[in-house]
Amino acid sequence: MIYSMTAFARRECKANWGTAVWEIRSVNQRFLETYFRLPEQFKGMEPVLRERFRAALQRGKVECALRFTANEHAVGTLTLNEDLAKQIMHAADWVQSHGQSTGVNPLDVLRWPGVIAAEEADMDAIQGDILAEFDATLGDFLKSRAGEGATLSQLIEQRLVNIADEVDKVSAHMPEVIKWQKDKILARFAEANIELDPTRVEQEMIMLAQKVDVAEELDRLKSHINETRKILKKGGAVGRRLDFMMQEFNRESNTLGSKSINIDITQSAVELKVLIEQMREQIANIE
Repeated sequence: MIYSMTAFARRECKANWGTAVWEIRSVNQRFLETYFRLPEQFKGMEPVLRERFRAALQRGKVECALRFTANEHAVGTLTLNEDLAKQIMHAADWVQSHGQSTGVNPLDVLRWPGVIAAEEADMDAIQGDILAEFDATLGDFLKSRAGEGATLSQLIEQRLVNIADEVDKVSAHMPEVIKWQKDKILARFAEANIELDPTRVEQEMIMLAQKVDVAEELDRLKSHINETRKILKKGGAVGRRLDFMMQEFNRESNTLGSKSINIDITQSAVELKVLIEQMREQIANIE
């Protein structure tokens, strides 16, 4: 299975602590690059997230964002430091007994630092839930890349079939092309009333056949088709290998075009270049 570098995934998680939304998107890139947008209280998760991306991906520019909304109604239990409150009240009584009016309000005592505290949210538990949701989002993201990769594979296979058809077309035309060129040369000599040496004619025809012979290029194109199919079947991070194969395809199509002495062969060479460029555009998105 091959994977596209273009994909998107989004998941939302709701719990008693609030709501978390993960979004992961990626585009094609020569290497793996990861970017994060995390709330301040979750910045510490970035190394863990980066490592999980590295374990799952090979290439692509990946952007990962987390939106977190705390549940304002999930109020923690209030804890009263009774010993500290008693010490404050005792100190107030002592001041009062010495003729000083303190006018201490009970609410002022509760506001004293350390007298009362709200139970803090269990951030470890929240991060655990959010990380579990990240793993699920990453799974959806990989499925998206695989689905897009399957589509790209089908598009490439269609082009390979078309290339094979053009190769067969050129192979079928070659005997006719060589005969046409031979007849054309002989006709020109006949028009000029030039008496030809049969041996010399045979040598010239051999040289002509060698000059326009594209059998080697056609064989290589067939070999490249088979190799590309093997790479697609093997799967994995094969984008670079497929890009190399496109260079090989281009080399043979250029040679085929330069040897062409017939409009049909030239048209096939042009069509090959169009098909190869279409494949290259698709391969640019493959991991």
